[in-house]
Amino acid sequence: MAWGDIVVGLDIGTTKVAVLVGKVDPDGMLNIIGIGTSPSKGLRKGVVVDIDSTVKSIREAVDKAQRMAGIEIRSVYMGVTGGHISSLSNRGVVAVAREDREITAEDVARVLEAARVIGVPPDREIIHVLPREFIVDGYDGIRDPVGMVGIRLEVEAQIITGSMTSLQNLLRSVEKAGLEVDDVVLNPLASGEAVLLPAERDLGVVVADIGGGTVDVAAFYEGSLCYASVIPVGGEFITSDIAVGLRTPLATAEEIKLEHGCALSDLARDDLFFKVGSVGGQESREVSQKILAGIIEPRVQEILEMVGREIEASGYEKMIPGGVVLTGGSSALKGLGELASRQFGFPVRVGTPADAGGLGDMASSGSFATSLGILRYAARDIVSGRTGQDGTISGMVGSILKYVRNWFRDLF
Repeated sequence: MAWGDIVVGLDIGTTKVAVLVGKVDPDGMLNIIGIGTSPSKGLRKGVVVDIDSTVKSIREAVDKAQRMAGIEIRSVYMGVTGGHISSLSNRGVVAVAREDREITAEDVARVLEAARVIGVPPDREIIHVLPREFIVDGYDGIRDPVGMVGIRLEVEAQIITGSMTSLQNLLRSVEKAGLEVDDVVLNPLASGEAVLLPAERDLGVVVADIGGGTVDVAAFYEGSLCYASVIPVGGEFITSDIAVGLRTPLATAEEIKLEHGCALSDLARDDLFFKVGSVGGQESREVSQKILAGIIEPRVQEILEMVGREIEASGYEKMIPGGVVLTGGSSALKGLGELASRQFGFPVRVGTPADAGGLGDMASSGSFATSLGILRYAARDIVSGRTGQDGTISGMVGSILKYVRNWFRDLF
């Protein structure tokens, strides 16, 4: 097994750490050969609050993935999320360098670098520069300008930034776990990679990944990401409401949510009962699914309202005929799609990773959408000529071409 064909995705979430190991075959197909998960105990709302606990969780998940794949994991592609993530638009402009005016990959790299020149506060770091379209001598809507002839090359790009402190703490945790970071991938971008159909991305669509501590929101239009944000709430808040409303421990509340939860009271049964253990070892009691739905629905409505505000903030609310795709662990709640459709007024579907070979039944809930998306993102580096675990391109040429390869990977 060639190291250059192996890619590893690491999703450090608020409730779980997931590691996926994939092998890219000569045809560019990705096959999952290793999966490892562990409870995440060092993060809150997607941000590291305890490095030692985070390191322990990463090592546990990595060990499981290594044993399953039969390899030693040395480097990973790491997902990032958290309320500190923000996006903004910027334009880059350069003159075509060659005398014959043919646009080359180096010109694309230079215009993407020009788009990076933007006033970013010193406490923030640029994570991605994602081109939405290229413009050649005033002609817009161009996806691939390489090989075209022109004098002036422009790009409309989406700039994704994050808190430098949060990113450094995440990187430090991974490094202390004995791993190198090949690249950093925005979680909303990864979720879209995993669950969206090409037609949806072209028409216009929003993906909302409802995780344990955050909701990752990303809007896509004409095939490209045009807006991204992270809401610092998630499934943990629903669990907390259940624990308070039913006076039961958080662990029990989480089990109840997964087994009996319903996001829409109209779909809940008042003749379906389940036992609930009380805090302090008191005698358990019976509660109906209808009562449970009465606790869950208001919190879900609140989360969906926040997603709706982000859709409005994106400016693309009238340009998403593809509607909204919900994914993430909490998207498995019964009735969530129906409630969201009523609230948004858009078509809504619950998305699960397509062609998730190797994940089996674990892919059905969408809880592995982000980690699979990170893995696919990494696999594109293999296809575009970069190396895998045996090293990455370095030096001046590698630095220049990295932007071009990231562009082709993000666009297609």
